[in-house]
Amino acid sequence: MNRRNDILLVDGYNMIGAWPVLEKLKEIDLEEARDKLLDMMADYQGFSGMTVYVVFDAHQVPGLGATYRHHKLTIVYTKEKETADECIERLVSELMARRRNVFVATSDLVEQHVAFGKGALRLSARELLIDINQNRKQIEHTLRERESSPGKRNTLDGNLSLEVRTQLERLRRGDK
Repeated sequence: MNRRNDILLVDGYNMIGAWPVLEKLKEIDLEEARDKLLDMMADYQGFSGMTVYVVFDAHQVPGLGATYRHHKLTIVYTKEKETADECIERLVSELMARRRNVFVATSDLVEQHVAFGKGALRLSARELLIDINQNRKQIEHTLRERESSPGKRNTLDGNLSLEVRTQLERLRRGDK
């Protein structure tokens, strides 16, 4: 299924709390867990073709909120006294007007129902993690397949480790 025009809104702290690898990392260093989530979402965006927004709660932090680009993702820190749920609801309303499929990734059942009521499609934290892992396996399989094919075009490719090829692919996509 081509998702090139689809949009995925991710409740950042909800994913960190729901994904075991990020939950463990959060206990040690929350910033590191956020960075890992952003790396995972950048890879997912590159593979799926979806436009990904990651929304972080900043309702307990004074200020106007902020939106910036990182790894070609759109990262949103909510405004003071605004929750990630409220921000996601607002974004769903704005983005639905553009006639695109909008997915909301959260395991917050109330938020899922509100997003669904506004026309967005629901995606649980578990479903998104499964999709990310399947995409990663598919990329690795494709790279191994190219490595072992007899008529491979790029002889250098077969001599590079999977880690180096993944880093080069991120550079090709414009990620850091």
